[in-house]
Amino acid sequence: MKVNVAEIIANSKFNRFHLGLLAWCFFIIVFDGYDLVVFGTVVAELQQDWGISAVEAGLLSSYGLFGMTFGAMFLGILADKLGRKNITVIAVLLFSVFTFLCGVTNDPTVFAVYRFLAGLGLGGIMPNIIALLTDYSPKKMRSMVVSIVLCGYSVGGMLAPILGIVMMPHFGWESIFYVAGIPVLLLPIMYKMMPESAVFLARKGKKKELFKILKKVDPNFTYTDQHEIYYEKEKETKVPVIGLFKEKRGLATVMFWVAFFSCLLMVYGLNTWLPKLMLGAGYGINSSLGFLVTLQGGAIVGTIIIARLCDKYGSKKMLVPMYASGAIALFLLGFGGPTMYIYFLVAVAGAATIGAQNIVQAYVSQYYPPLIRSTALGMASGIGRFGGMMGPLLGGILLDASLRIELNFLAFAIPGLIATIALSLVPDKRSYVNVFNKRMHEKHHSYDTNVNNAVKQIQ
Repeated sequence: MKVNVAEIIANSKFNRFHLGLLAWCFFIIVFDGYDLVVFGTVVAELQQDWGISAVEAGLLSSYGLFGMTFGAMFLGILADKLGRKNITVIAVLLFSVFTFLCGVTNDPTVFAVYRFLAGLGLGGIMPNIIALLTDYSPKKMRSMVVSIVLCGYSVGGMLAPILGIVMMPHFGWESIFYVAGIPVLLLPIMYKMMPESAVFLARKGKKKELFKILKKVDPNFTYTDQHEIYYEKEKETKVPVIGLFKEKRGLATVMFWVAFFSCLLMVYGLNTWLPKLMLGAGYGINSSLGFLVTLQGGAIVGTIIIARLCDKYGSKKMLVPMYASGAIALFLLGFGGPTMYIYFLVAVAGAATIGAQNIVQAYVSQYYPPLIRSTALGMASGIGRFGGMMGPLLGGILLDASLRIELNFLAFAIPGLIATIALSLVPDKRSYVNVFNKRMHEKHHSYDTNVNNAVKQIQ
């Protein structure tokens, strides 16, 4: 008898197993988000301490993003081959150790090397966490589960400036990097408690391990030694990236890459330079860091609200106007206004940049088949990191050029418009989730038809 792995998971109800997986993933993503903002938190102090220009500081930030580019691509592809849990643990070890070490050096060159190595791990985290969550989440709340975990990104992003306000005056900028070493202490427990990807276990024929996990996913599931595994198989290729262009997914793949590139340019540019931009607009250092907290707070609220609507109405319908609203908010920020109005615009910008980036990753994870899910997310994140590298550099160049503040914000608003256009061109009907749901509907419809025919014959 065949056990349909995907169907059992899709029809399961959220329980203690899902909550445990969500908690571990949330914890990991908090520190991923912490690293996103940690450099922006200390950049002003770092410039003063080391006597470097804004462009040089932007370059230092970009070394980490450069590492994330390669980490996202290579660790994402490796995870589909070697297991998502295994690669996740390696990625956590890399980013935690080398971010910690950034706090023990006063040499900009060594600092840049550590940021690059930490970036390798950070790049590999997101594709694998999202793919693992999508693998095991119930069908009716996949976007919500992934988006809740990705809110950890913003929690970590808020934690960095808050700790900066509290710790830097007493312990220096180095102390902010020490906090990143915490995940290393929990790695053994994490490895023991987190499950491996269902599709990886099925492909490797690890039936007993998979069935034990399915029993946790759905306590009503029962199995014997006679049961065999059934899962949707995608024909493997020697070059996994080719699978992203098969089944007429080429246009969607390219448009996702454009959207990721544009959105991460905004995200990393703002997280690095928003405090500095606000200092230039006349706000104090604590107020400027407060805007960074507001940016992340807006991302959390936006992610939760829009994720719920995505599960109900579809991701694309929610994301396109979300990107557009981000572009408008950033454009308006350049013209100033009352303080509460500026806080509101910053919150909207957070929801429509970081929040949108959270949700588009949940969308991508459902768009592609499980076998190439980490590859899809890894490649999109990797391409996006090139935009992420440009963000801090672009901000540094604009600040050194002493342009009017509205031009600085306009430069970050334009990518939002590009992301809006790109995502609007994604053919939603090619999504794996839509194809899977259609097959399940046809299967059940066929079953109902056969039952009705049998009843008529008996009558």
